[in-house]
Amino acid sequence: MSKSPGHQKHPDHHVIEHHLKERVTLRVKDEIIAESSDVIRVDEDGHPTRYYFPRGDVRMERLQPTSTTSECPFKGVASYFTLNADGRQLKDAAWSYETPYDEHLELKERVAFWEERTPELAMNVAA
Repeated sequence: MSKSPGHQKHPDHHVIEHHLKERVTLRVKDEIIAESSDVIRVDEDGHPTRYYFPRGDVRMERLQPTSTTSECPFKGVASYFTLNADGRQLKDAAWSYETPYDEHLELKERVAFWEERTPELAMNVAA
């Protein structure tokens, strides 16, 4: 895509990606929504830790695209999804970067979830 304007303007702001070997599971009550040993943990200054799952390890049939987008000056434009689980629709509970900036190409088409905004979600990282 292109270089991130955020990293160019704020070189001291850290957005660090770690490929995890541990199995990470995301549940809504007893239902597994995502489970993978190919998760990228993102630690960004001033933000909670995020876990990005490859789409192949996410129950994408449970996600419905919405018209919501947001722009991160470091990662790019995020597209959001409503999560349909446990008989509920959790609006904009997940997002993905379809065309992230060059510095974060590894996040392309992976899915992350709003854990703190969606209390029904439970993330578990195996030790």
